[in-house]
Amino acid sequence: MKTYRKKWQGVSFVLPSFIGVIAFVLFPFLDVIRRSFLSAVNNKWMWLDNYKTIFQNEAYKLAVRNTLKFTGICIPLLFVLSLFVATILFRQSKWVHGMKSAFLLPMAIPVASVVLVWNIFFDYNGMLNGLLHILGRDAVDWMNTRYAFTILVGSYLWKNIGYNIILWLAGMACIPTSQYEAARVDGAGKWKCFWYITLPNLFPSMYMIAVLSLLNSFKVFREVYLVAGDYPHDSIYMMQHLMNNWFRDLGLDKMAAAAVINALAILVLMIVLRRVWKAEESI
Repeated sequence: MKTYRKKWQGVSFVLPSFIGVIAFVLFPFLDVIRRSFLSAVNNKWMWLDNYKTIFQNEAYKLAVRNTLKFTGICIPLLFVLSLFVATILFRQSKWVHGMKSAFLLPMAIPVASVVLVWNIFFDYNGMLNGLLHILGRDAVDWMNTRYAFTILVGSYLWKNIGYNIILWLAGMACIPTSQYEAARVDGAGKWKCFWYITLPNLFPSMYMIAVLSLLNSFKVFREVYLVAGDYPHDSIYMMQHLMNNWFRDLGLDKMAAAAVINALAILVLMIVLRRVWKAEESI
């Protein structure tokens, strides 16, 4: 009887959030799927015409290429850099609290302030061009050249690395110190301890960190939009720009079809990541 009551107590805690997800996420997304097969003008059934239209759209192809490129570069870099920094901080117990606060600070900075920093450094009349002028070099319009993509990657890493470091440190804190002590007694060095103890014990955290990094990579639109507007340089024209422009032009049918494709792509990627991590954990 007690077990039954505890079970329903847990359900009662989860139920409000579950109802909220159904009402505000699942039902609206089902409506998006329905709209992806309809015309935005007269609600006429279009079958797969909306999907054919977006796959033939050059702006959509550009946005997909840039988004995949950005995700493919940023997530591995963020993964490795945050793990590297977390490993160093984990060994430096004296400074770890202050350093964690320092790395988390970019997440607390409002987007408008981040944009202001971008403008101070990378505007045509900004500090970087001022330095180039002192050195006798020509000024560069950084956000309208191929350098814009590198700046965007750097901004993403700077803003999100602290969150990943905290997650890595939380995972490392759960590793029993007795394992490291036993390994050192057997003559294992720092690299072997990391490779054979730290990494295997961090596998449960890796999946969550990878998923959160993927989702956070879709949030860079705000900064780019405030800096470069609706139509930034081709190298940083992302899916979020495309969606924003279609919404502004009331292209709801194309936007719905693209949203369904994006959701399916993210779902497939998360399933693949989950299977890879389960396979690694079973080895």
